[in-house]
Amino acid sequence: MYTKIEIKGEIKIETGMHIGGSAMFSAIGAIDSPIIRDVWSDLPIIPGSSLKGKIRALLARKYNTKLSNYHEDDAEEILRLFGNSKAEKQKNKRSRLIFSDCILSNMESFREIGINGATEVKVENSISRLSAVANPRQIERVIRGSVFPFTIIYDAENEDEICEDIKLLSEGMKLLQYDYLGGHGSRGYGKVSFHNVSLNTVIGSVDETTMSEIKDCFVEF
Repeated sequence: MYTKIEIKGEIKIETGMHIGGSAMFSAIGAIDSPIIRDVWSDLPIIPGSSLKGKIRALLARKYNTKLSNYHEDDAEEILRLFGNSKAEKQKNKRSRLIFSDCILSNMESFREIGINGATEVKVENSISRLSAVANPRQIERVIRGSVFPFTIIYDAENEDEICEDIKLLSEGMKLLQYDYLGGHGSRGYGKVSFHNVSLNTVIGSVDETTMSEIKDCFVEF
C-alpha cells in the first residue's frame, strides 16, 4: 500500500525552552548560548530532528531491554517506526515518520500585549566549590506561551501495523509532556504540551475503523 497520514497540531511552550544554535562570533557581553532560529524570519524554531530524537529517546528508555548508545539496539517496534542505519544495507529500515521543522506562529499576539521579542535571556551562575568564584553565563530561551505548529507525516507501509505504530507515536508525545524538550530540563527548562492534534489521510486511503481507532490515540491532546 502507498498511504500517507498527516498528523498536525501545536506545541505550546510551558516554561522557557533552549534549543541551541551556533554562535559564530561572541563579542564581550553577548549571549553565551543563543537559540536556533529560522534564517528567513529570524523567529525561533524547533528542529524536526530535535522533536523526533527526543520522542525516540523517551520511547527507547521505556521499551528497550538494555541500555545502549546505538539506535540499532532499540526495540523492534521503535526501529520499525523510526528506522535505523545499520552498516549492513540489507538490515536497514527506513523511518516511517517525517518530522518537519516547527516555526513560532504567535509573535503577533505577543506584540499585541507589549512583548516585542520571542526570547528572553536567563543569567545563570556556576560556583566553584574550591574557590567559591562565580562563573556567570547568559542563556537565551524561547518564552513561555510560545506556540509552534507541527506536522508529522506517517508512511503507512503495512495496514496491519498502522494502529500499533500510531499508538507508539502518541505514547512518545505523552512521555514528552512529562519530560522536557531542548537543554537544561532538570533546571525547569523546556516543558511543553501538545494541543489540537488532528489526523488526515493525504495520500491513499485507510479503513474507517482503523482511522477512528488511531484518532482516539490523540483525544487527550
